[in-house]
Amino acid sequence: MFEKKVNDTFGDDEPGGFGTGWWSGVLAAFFGFLAFGAVLCLHFPQLLTSPEYRSLYPMPLIRTLIQALIIASMAFGLTSAILRKKKVLGLTGMLLGLLATLLGGSSVQITEALHDGPAIGLDWFLLDLLMMTLIFSPIEVLWPAYPKQSVFRPEWTLDVGYFLATHLPIQITSFLILLPATQVTKHLAIDPIQHAVGSLPWLVQFFLIILVADLSEYVIHRALHQVPWLWRFHAIHHSSKALDWIAGSRAHLVDDLVVRGGMLIPASIMFSQNMIIAYLLFVNIHATWTHCNFGPNAKWLEPYVILPRYHHWHHSSEKAAIDKNFAIHFPWIDKLFGTHYLPEDEKWPELYGLDNETLPPGFWGQTFYPFTKRKKAS
Repeated sequence: MFEKKVNDTFGDDEPGGFGTGWWSGVLAAFFGFLAFGAVLCLHFPQLLTSPEYRSLYPMPLIRTLIQALIIASMAFGLTSAILRKKKVLGLTGMLLGLLATLLGGSSVQITEALHDGPAIGLDWFLLDLLMMTLIFSPIEVLWPAYPKQSVFRPEWTLDVGYFLATHLPIQITSFLILLPATQVTKHLAIDPIQHAVGSLPWLVQFFLIILVADLSEYVIHRALHQVPWLWRFHAIHHSSKALDWIAGSRAHLVDDLVVRGGMLIPASIMFSQNMIIAYLLFVNIHATWTHCNFGPNAKWLEPYVILPRYHHWHHSSEKAAIDKNFAIHFPWIDKLFGTHYLPEDEKWPELYGLDNETLPPGFWGQTFYPFTKRKKAS
């Protein structure tokens, strides 16, 4: 219902290609939203920004970025309003940019002394949304695997909601994800192990942490499919009937905690904090990319590194592909354990989603679904 209202309010039946004002309107609304949210962060930094990240921000650059977003929202909004018959999308972007300006724009000064404490990670949500959109949306528009699939395909607002839900409570989720590894490592003598691994060349360490993480994630991922009560959580991630970069965000909180928390246990025993951070940055980009609606393929790389086509088959509901391709980074891990599936003719899946299983349509219905559903449908 919410998605229909959004589509009815901002959409129309006019052509949506380049030069029609459609993309100008989309960019205006997107940049205006980011600018408005960023200015709110400047006004309420104690409440809306993550204490872990505050010291890392180059504020002159951040302020320049906010000003650029305001200008872009106004410019793209004006362009869209001139070119489109329906003006609401462009005008929305201009309004958000204007509100950001009236609230002080990039010149808002932070005068209060900031300290650790409960906070909402709006800053992390806005920055990650901007970065992921700039990286992945252009390649999906220019080189899609499914050209008929719209950027605003069915259930796109649900996946934006999941993206929001994984970013705002970052303090709570980070604590819960780190908790298992923290409890395990405090009872082990890990310094000799980390010293031995840390003496290796950086690139060797990086390859090793990807390998260790992928082996851990393979075991956890396979369990999520084959243990019925775990599947009830993981089924939500597989409910998307079309894949793109934002669809990768659709996951139950328990699913996220099990995968990330479990992976961090062996990683924390063997590797330094800096190496773990490097891996987390890598997996954030790589895992998002493998969900992309991105058609170009390097067939010679497919046996060695997981590309989008490989992971798309993991999400397929076609019989031959169900419960296959559990690895996250290296497809040869699936070959070792007999769960590899990839058609030789460079074919992409025709069917996505769940096989004979229906989930509630909304975020909250899906959040409570695992606690009411009793078994995976056969």
